[in-house]
Amino acid sequence: MMDHAHDLASVRDATDRLLTAVAKLDNAAVTESSRLPGWTRGHVLAHLSRNADALVNALEGRPMYVSAEARDADIERDAPRPLETQLADLRESAGRFERAGAAPADWSRTVELRNGVTDAAARVPFRRWIEVELHHVDLGIGYELEDLPAEFVEREIDFLTERFTGHTEMPPTSVTDGTRAWSTGPEGAEPEVTVQGPAAVLLGWLSGRDDGSALRVEGGPLPKLPPL
Repeated sequence: MMDHAHDLASVRDATDRLLTAVAKLDNAAVTESSRLPGWTRGHVLAHLSRNADALVNALEGRPMYVSAEARDADIERDAPRPLETQLADLRESAGRFERAGAAPADWSRTVELRNGVTDAAARVPFRRWIEVELHHVDLGIGYELEDLPAEFVEREIDFLTERFTGHTEMPPTSVTDGTRAWSTGPEGAEPEVTVQGPAAVLLGWLSGRDDGSALRVEGGPLPKLPPL
């Protein structure tokens, strides 16, 4: 069961780490390339701010974004801003999300996210936690997959393997760090392929942030993952 209060606290901690790290940059660093193809660090920071507002919209019963085109245009508009403006927007949008999360609400209700995806409201804080942690890594400023909190890594592997469950284009797969194991691919099938490695590397592979070349694969080649 999701503990939204715990996850809101985790979002706050992750945001504080992000803000502290970003504050050490300068205006030139914000314009440099991030680890996401085609995006500068400014794009990543702008996306994080607008995502916080979009998740407030979801919690309050509005569409996350007016449209996909408007979402992209907002990120392009905000990406070139100087560091001070980016930091202020990150803080203020994070504050709006925190206040929305603190408001009395039925956390068992269903909310609508992007592209018609629905989820329990209680899962929204964890979804925000994902955004803050993984995009902190994407900035390429010294925060790596290996630095992610252990609880987050395990839960995000849970989340991603569940997301890929039912996809028939990948073989039935067991994913393990040697202590814990997850299954993904077609539902109900016995695993054909086993992928093993450190949890942080598994998460990197599942989230598209590591090519998986350091993982040990048995039963076939490393599966090609469906798009996120």
